[in-house]
Amino acid sequence: MNMPAVKSEVAVKVSGPSESAPVFKMEIKRRPRSDKAWKLAQSAAARIVPPLIVLALFLVVWELLCSKAGATLPPPLKVFRDTKDLIFDPFFDNGGIDKGLFWHLSASLQRVALGYSLAAIAGIALGTLVGQSIWAMRGLDPIFQVLRTIPPLAWLPLSLAAFRDGQPSAIFVIFITSIWPIIINTAVGIRNIPQDYRNVAAVVRLNPFEFFWKIMIPSAAPYIFTGLRIGIGLSWLAIIAAEMLIGGVGIGFFIWDAWNSSHISEIILALVYVGIVGFILDRMIATIGAFFTRGTSVA
Repeated sequence: MNMPAVKSEVAVKVSGPSESAPVFKMEIKRRPRSDKAWKLAQSAAARIVPPLIVLALFLVVWELLCSKAGATLPPPLKVFRDTKDLIFDPFFDNGGIDKGLFWHLSASLQRVALGYSLAAIAGIALGTLVGQSIWAMRGLDPIFQVLRTIPPLAWLPLSLAAFRDGQPSAIFVIFITSIWPIIINTAVGIRNIPQDYRNVAAVVRLNPFEFFWKIMIPSAAPYIFTGLRIGIGLSWLAIIAAEMLIGGVGIGFFIWDAWNSSHISEIILALVYVGIVGFILDRMIATIGAFFTRGTSVA
C-alpha cells in the first residue's frame, strides 16, 4: 500500500464544492540566529571563565605572598616588569645564543618534530609487530617494559658518547623517551581487534598489506592516538631537560642560562611559554585523533 508523501501545505475546504479551498502554509519554526549565538557564547563562557577565575585567584595569592619582605621568588608584577622586553619583542636576534624566546622555542620544536616523528613511525611499526605476533610479544615486550622505565636524562651521556654532537643526541633522547607509550598502546590496540574483523579479512582474502591498512590501523586507531598523545608530552619534557645539558639555542638552555645569571623572572616567563606550547601540542594530537577516529579517541 503506497502512502502519500507528507507536504508542508494542507488544503482545508471551507465552503461548497464549487469554491476553491484556501491553502494554509505550515512553516517550520527555526531558532533565530541570535539564540544560536547566545548558546555558543554561553558554552564558550562555561569553558573559559572558570580557568580565568582560578588564574586570577592564583595571581593574587602569588602577588600577596611574594611581595612580603624576605620572599625568594618575585611577584607577578615584578616578573612582568623584568621580562616585558622579552614578551613584546620575542623575535630579536643578536647572534649566538642572544636570541628572543621565539627562536629558542622554534629550535626546541624542530628537535621535537624530528625525534617524535621517528618515534611515531618506529613505534607504530613495532607495536603492530608485537600486537600481531605472539612470538614477537614474548621476545620484545619484556625488553620494552625494562627500557621504558629508564629516565630520559639517563640516555643523554650514552647518546653523546655515540653521536659526539648535541643536536643528534637531543633528538635521540626525544625518540627513546616517546617511543614506549606508542609501542605499548599500538600493541594493545592490535591485540584488541575483534575476531569478526579477522574472519571477514580471511573470507575476502586480504593480503597482509591490505589487512594492515584496512583492518589493523582503523581498528587500533584510538589506542594508537592515545600513545601518540602521551608520547608528545614526553617528547616536550625530554627536550627541555636535554637542552639544559647540551647547550645551544633552545628553551631548555634558555632556562638554564637564566638560572646561571640569576634571572628568576626570565625562568618563570619561560616556564609559562613551555606550559602553553605543551598544551597546544597535546590539543593538536587530540584533535587529529578525534578527527581520524571519528570521536572514539579521548580528546
